[in-house]
Amino acid sequence: MATEAIGWLGVPLAIAAGTMRGGTPFLFVSLGECLTEKSGKINLGLEGTLLTGAMSAYAISYLTKSPWLGVVVAGLAGMVLGFIHAWLCQQPRVNDVAVGIAMIIFGSGMAFFLGKPFIQPSAPQLPTLNLGDWSTIAPLKEALRISPLFLLGIAIAPLMKWFFKSTRWGLFVRAVGDSPDAALAMGVSIKKVRMLCIIAGSFLAGIGGASLSLYYPGIWSERISSGQGLMAVALVIFAHWNPMQCLYASLLFGGAQALGPALQSVGITQGYYLFNAAPYVLTLLIMIITCSPKQTMTGVPGALGTSN
Repeated sequence: MATEAIGWLGVPLAIAAGTMRGGTPFLFVSLGECLTEKSGKINLGLEGTLLTGAMSAYAISYLTKSPWLGVVVAGLAGMVLGFIHAWLCQQPRVNDVAVGIAMIIFGSGMAFFLGKPFIQPSAPQLPTLNLGDWSTIAPLKEALRISPLFLLGIAIAPLMKWFFKSTRWGLFVRAVGDSPDAALAMGVSIKKVRMLCIIAGSFLAGIGGASLSLYYPGIWSERISSGQGLMAVALVIFAHWNPMQCLYASLLFGGAQALGPALQSVGITQGYYLFNAAPYVLTLLIMIITCSPKQTMTGVPGALGTSN
């Protein structure tokens, strides 16, 4: 193998490539959840949104031969689920967590049912920017094969930070998330702001699903998400509700996901499944650390998890 020919240098190259590939869905889903939670709501249903986005993108790409149209439809499918979630969770005496679990089941079930005919067919994949064509080293060329969706996610992170910090609408979102009563006194519609945030966040999660089916791993199957939608909730907590830190945390999770395949590429197969569990172990550690009574949470929206 080409990776073995360059020895252990292939490991960091494989991890770098896997970080960008595996970190892309984490990035979009975490940014979407960050926007949602900034408004004071939790959307646990993004796992179902991720699967629906992946299925929609793959199906549309196969039927129309246009992967970019598949990406757009994936985002729109996410918006539909986001609207349902936003409407339900703002009804009287409705619990956010219960709605999120229901939306996971609904979104996953719809994706599995409608996606059955598209498990075997091969759909056109998204084009990549091949920045390593100058090299004859295959692992280096692979590490420099970048998806435009990854670059788009990198651009959205600082843009979202600027939105929260420097725009009037960003102020409204933060006000609704931190103090709904103060936002109401400002004349801001709490329901409207939260609905828009949940819908926009679900749109980003749908795009994250498209990156799974049309970039990496580039297939449609019922197990394609591997719980990444739920892990993104822990990722947002780890990032302290900061979009730029969501970017860094997504790369960390993507790198953890790439660790097992990178070591396997140089012949290390002992404990392969243990290395593959690295993202889940990382999620568990984050939840243990952040749930400690001695740990002070910073950046958490004041109204997050309340019934307001």
